[in-house]
Amino acid sequence: MSGTPPLVTPTAPQVGRHMNRLESVAKVTGTADYTHNVELPRMLHAKIVRSPHAHARILGIDTQNAAAMRGVVQVVTARDVLRLIPDPHYGPAFHDQPILAIDKVRHVGEPVAVVLANTPHEAEAAAGLVNVDYERLPAVFDEVEAATSTVLVHDTLKPAGTFPDLKHLAGRKGTNVALDFHLRHGNVEAAFANAAHVFDHTFKTQQVMHVPMEPMVTVAEPQDRGVLIHTASQSPSFVRIEIARLLGWQENQVQVKTRLLGGGFGAKLYIKLEALAVALALIARRPVKVALTMEEQFYTITKHATTFRIRSAVDADGRIVGRDCQVHWNGGAYADIGPRVTQKSGFTAGGPYDIDNLSIDSFQIYTHLPPAGAFRGFGITQMVWGYECQADLIARSIGMDPVEFRRRNLLVDGRPHATGTVMKDAALRLVLDRVAERMRWQEPMDRGSGTVRRGRGIGLGFKALVAPTTSVATVTLGGDGSCMLLISTVDMGQGSNTAMAMVAADVLGLAAENIRVVFPDTDVTPYDMATLGSRSTFHMGNAVKLAAQDVLVKLQALADELGQPFTGATQAGALLRKKFGMPAGTVVGTGSFMPPYQSPDADGRSPEITPNWMIGGTGVEVEVDTETGHFRLLRIENVVDCGTPLNPKVVASQISGAAIMQLGMTHLEKMEFDSEGQLRNASFSEYKIPGLLDVPEHFGCEAVDAQQGTGPYGAKGLGESGCFGVSSAIAEAIHDAVGVRILSLPITPEAVFRALAEQRGTPLTD
Repeated sequence: MSGTPPLVTPTAPQVGRHMNRLESVAKVTGTADYTHNVELPRMLHAKIVRSPHAHARILGIDTQNAAAMRGVVQVVTARDVLRLIPDPHYGPAFHDQPILAIDKVRHVGEPVAVVLANTPHEAEAAAGLVNVDYERLPAVFDEVEAATSTVLVHDTLKPAGTFPDLKHLAGRKGTNVALDFHLRHGNVEAAFANAAHVFDHTFKTQQVMHVPMEPMVTVAEPQDRGVLIHTASQSPSFVRIEIARLLGWQENQVQVKTRLLGGGFGAKLYIKLEALAVALALIARRPVKVALTMEEQFYTITKHATTFRIRSAVDADGRIVGRDCQVHWNGGAYADIGPRVTQKSGFTAGGPYDIDNLSIDSFQIYTHLPPAGAFRGFGITQMVWGYECQADLIARSIGMDPVEFRRRNLLVDGRPHATGTVMKDAALRLVLDRVAERMRWQEPMDRGSGTVRRGRGIGLGFKALVAPTTSVATVTLGGDGSCMLLISTVDMGQGSNTAMAMVAADVLGLAAENIRVVFPDTDVTPYDMATLGSRSTFHMGNAVKLAAQDVLVKLQALADELGQPFTGATQAGALLRKKFGMPAGTVVGTGSFMPPYQSPDADGRSPEITPNWMIGGTGVEVEVDTETGHFRLLRIENVVDCGTPLNPKVVASQISGAAIMQLGMTHLEKMEFDSEGQLRNASFSEYKIPGLLDVPEHFGCEAVDAQQGTGPYGAKGLGESGCFGVSSAIAEAIHDAVGVRILSLPITPEAVFRALAEQRGTPLTD
């Protein structure tokens, strides 16, 4: 057959090869399959009518003019949804988010009604004619103010109870606190009382958006006995579970199919458009496509803004002996997975340091802003920004080199983290030392002259892998010996299909190019919790390895049954032909993986709070114009511990992608809200992400020589580690250059200019 790739004969182990991604040719030739390509007979297009207010009571909705428009089939409101689904609230942590607003809206941009039409243009034109009457209500936007405000976002909360690590959720009745996590270790009060130095700083981060290049899209198609959902989702298994729960159906009545994703970064997790698309399709009894514009994504899910107060007690030798952390996470109007971010990242707020006395309070707060949830780094970048900025400020204050200060305080393998979980296979010191070496830290640097000054900084962060979660894989060998890998891990650009094929191929003695990886389809591919938090390499990699080993066990049994010597998976076709007399039959191997986990106790402690730690460090050199506050990155060095890379060819691109994304959070990106919660910059004309000119010419990436003992072939996740230390390293480099410290992200030229003016004793007035 013309164009069919030839079979590849393996000549060496597959894991560790520098391998091109399996989908690379399809992507560069434009034949790659995305959900936006889905077109179905009689398919309707949806356009959402959104709230212009942050908090308001819905008094009435007039759909008459919109319904009369040419091409409009139906205008749907919450009243229609309630006839279909008596309780249309969803969410992975709390069932708090309605499919369409019921009685109230809780943030600007919340969906209130939907126009269904034959074309997207007809739907959009009609949506502007839907008239909604509102009674505006007081709103609260700041996460610290909202924690004690009497203006409530939700009067009652219903915990979802889906995930084991969130089963304790209840929320605080009569408040906007969705979750408060606390960790207590040692005697913090005594540590501060006896300290040689005490430091107290507050650091803030801003609300930003994921901006995947492929906007969110879902197509729902009614079936004879259920519904088929085509969706750009990172969590097809969860979508199936949650849609079945909403409808009161069995899971086998809901089929979810994904294709390649054009980026996700956490934006396409759990339920986003799927519940709405399904409700619309079942109401209209026709396929419905809900495709967001880039602007609409800003109102759907964001990254948490945070306020992080961190107090540290330091002894005369430069050791951190006590630390008190207070973190407020701005969760927006609906919790999404924010409570898990609050807990999982909250317990790392003390940093990768060996601190005998530690107190952490981490609060997920409801506000009247667009919802916040998972975002690349899963809250870790907000924590690293705070504890690494303070590490630099402490080192400066006590006259110690910042790298030496970190070395003196780092956790090492064999020592327990403050949670009580012993550090294992966490190359913190190796990563720190390698960043310093790449930065030539011990050598003098050119500090510049005149109005342009140069400085450098280093940042180091770590992240606990999310747990407990489960992955299941299936490997099949057909009658001709060909191999298929069935997994629900979603490839959204990180190269997971290729990595998982390499794992299976290595076990089976095949070439990874010869293994077909099936796109997630919940009727075919087995359960996977989700593609998030750099969990896939570790969890699904282990599951795939077990499934491939199960195939070998079954082939051995078949060979024994036939009285044949067993020589490996390449013998499968011959064995099946001998058994069935023709190319027939299938050998199926399955593997399930869930690492050990123990829920934290009342003090936030657990001996098994995570199965592994991801490490990332960054060094930066900048130059700053003291007359304007403008700064330019001259050099960035990114080093990570990802264990042993499965596919070394993708390492540099994964590290650089994470680092560049965090560059945007550091000095460009911020969702600008006015005093009434209106978003001013929901477009690429005003909301800027990094381009090529924002990336320094000298951009280094490296994975240290390390191994994760419990990972598949020594591997663990990679996709987030490159973003950890970027922001604090830039802040320190600016401080090193011109002597001013920026405490809030983003770091803009204006912020630097104002700080320089204040340093000179001539502060600017607004």
